[in-house]
Amino acid sequence: MPSAPIVKICCIKSVAEARTALAHGAAALGLVSHMPSGPGVIREDLIAEITASVPPGTATFLLTALTDVDAIIAQHRRCRTTTVQIVDALTRGTHRDLRRALPGVQLVQVIHVRSEDSIAEAAAVAPEVDFLLLDSGNPNLAVKELGGTGRTHNWALSRRIVETCGRPVFLAGGLRPDNLAAAHAQVGPYGFDLCSSVRTNDVLDETKLAAFFAKVRDLEP
Repeated sequence: MPSAPIVKICCIKSVAEARTALAHGAAALGLVSHMPSGPGVIREDLIAEITASVPPGTATFLLTALTDVDAIIAQHRRCRTTTVQIVDALTRGTHRDLRRALPGVQLVQVIHVRSEDSIAEAAAVAPEVDFLLLDSGNPNLAVKELGGTGRTHNWALSRRIVETCGRPVFLAGGLRPDNLAAAHAQVGPYGFDLCSSVRTNDVLDETKLAAFFAKVRDLEP
């Protein structure tokens, strides 16, 4: 049985929410910049403010829907997170270009798990990044879904990616206290990533956070 995953709380919208998530046990915070759809979008200056407010060593993820490497580099220099989470496929420039321009910044590529093709997509990009994040979006829609759907996906495909990609993997999409043990057993991810399941009326909910982290602690050996 895999060891208990770390937890990333995404869609953080304020310094207060960041502190609440960390107090409950979050190891990482997701900060969402402009997206074509989905929850949690905040201004870049607020992302920078939250990043500057957290304790040293806290992992802060800039979620970017940009696909031009030069634009991502410029955005990160405004936001100053520890990590860049790329939620769509790059169309101009490469992950290596990002590495050269942003030394010390970790790179996460999101794979939207929809079919067997996702396994090959993950294998191709894994050597270029520090982590993969498996989510339930659909970048092929007219209005792209790039996260925050609240839906699970085919965990059997996710398990195969975990087993073959050679990188730590975060699992996202529809995770709740009642399916956490199954996700842990079936996928064996390095980390869980969640947003909508710990919010009520778009506000981070301490009761839901406590329930989720209680289930995470139950997973520990």
